[in-house]
Amino acid sequence: MSEPVKFLLSERDIPERWVNLLVDLPGDPLPPLNPQTLEPAGPADLTPIFPIGLIEQEVSSEPEVAIPEQVLEAYKLWRPTPLFRARRLERELGTPARIYYKYEGVSPAGSHKPNTAVAQAYENARAGVKRLTTETGAGQWGSALAFACSLFGLDCEVFMVGSSYDQKPYRRSMMQTWGATVHRSPSTLTGSGRGQQAHSTGSLGIAISEAVEVAASREDTNYSLGSVLNHVLLHQTVIGQEAAAQMEMAGDVPDVVIGCVGGGSNFAGLAFPFVRRVLGGQAKMRFLAAEPSACPTLTRGAYRYDFGDTAGLTPLMPMFTLGHDFVPPPVHAGGLRYHGDAPMICGLVRAGVIEARAYRQNETFAAAVRFARSEGIIPAPEPAHAIRAVIEEAEAAREADEERVILFGLCGHGHFDLSAYDAYLAGELDDPEFSTQEMEEALRRLPEAPALA
Repeated sequence: MSEPVKFLLSERDIPERWVNLLVDLPGDPLPPLNPQTLEPAGPADLTPIFPIGLIEQEVSSEPEVAIPEQVLEAYKLWRPTPLFRARRLERELGTPARIYYKYEGVSPAGSHKPNTAVAQAYENARAGVKRLTTETGAGQWGSALAFACSLFGLDCEVFMVGSSYDQKPYRRSMMQTWGATVHRSPSTLTGSGRGQQAHSTGSLGIAISEAVEVAASREDTNYSLGSVLNHVLLHQTVIGQEAAAQMEMAGDVPDVVIGCVGGGSNFAGLAFPFVRRVLGGQAKMRFLAAEPSACPTLTRGAYRYDFGDTAGLTPLMPMFTLGHDFVPPPVHAGGLRYHGDAPMICGLVRAGVIEARAYRQNETFAAAVRFARSEGIIPAPEPAHAIRAVIEEAEAAREADEERVILFGLCGHGHFDLSAYDAYLAGELDDPEFSTQEMEEALRRLPEAPALA
């Protein structure tokens, strides 16, 4: 009993402000561009699909943003989330490293996504919006928004990437239980979907196009995004703030902070409060982003202006991209099958603050099974990439015979991903990787936009 495993905060310790790292970034932030004019996009370009409250958060120059009382009340349903010391995994690895993980799978939707879903649903309800449309990959974001809409009396329409729609039927059931309507994407309900029927497995880019198209065509409807944009990353910083307080309880400071990255919201939520300390000279630590080899945006993408969706309906954003019309292989980490990353994450990678590594599907599931057999929690395929990176770091500490404090984000459980575990345990998972030919073809199809130095 002298060695604690869980570090717990009370409801009064829920952060009351979000951390806005936009004001700390090296250099001047690059603006999104209007897709028609290629001029910097302003609030007027966003008001057709976003409420003014979220637009203000998107461009805020304040270092912190107050969390509305109604959002804090909703957060109490699952926050604060626990921090665990992975003592059993440490023993399994025979490492001198001390490993901690912040577990977001205790939320109603089973992931970190409600942190922003609740905030977005609140701002839309406050603006008088009646319906929200969105996309979802593995279903974590769609289920989170369905849950949030049920709290604030909004209708919710979700376009779910085809491969995940087929692989994860119970995620659909979750969304429908909370009252959402779910469509397989690409669908025949939109022009964007009808034009992509050849890509039957779908992609997040296609699903985004469908959701944006529906939102833009109805006055009572707005669009909601689960990652990439500044305000989404902002909302997730409750994770890192809680983790910092819990690490103090444990008497440790991270040497390395690790998270999986698709669009970047989970990674940013954990890392950004620590990144602020590093950029301000108050701390030294490394930050490691783990992504799939089948969709390696940070490790192999081109740093260019690109659309956030396949049909080119969204503003162009400066990011590492594989091309907005790239359709990744249907790996089970559906939440990481996105062609680009959050501009703030990309800027920090370019500045050398964040390093990135890509992992194949089978080695991430091997890491997930090893974690489950020591720590008990079955992780979602997305954070399995982070666990793979954690094991590498812990093994490196063992080889160097040095202490190392590792903090990582376990952003969701894998209870709805057991078909993927079935495939892995049966030896039926493949290891698709992004080819040089695919990269060259994707670069040729990027939009004409100002070059990025």
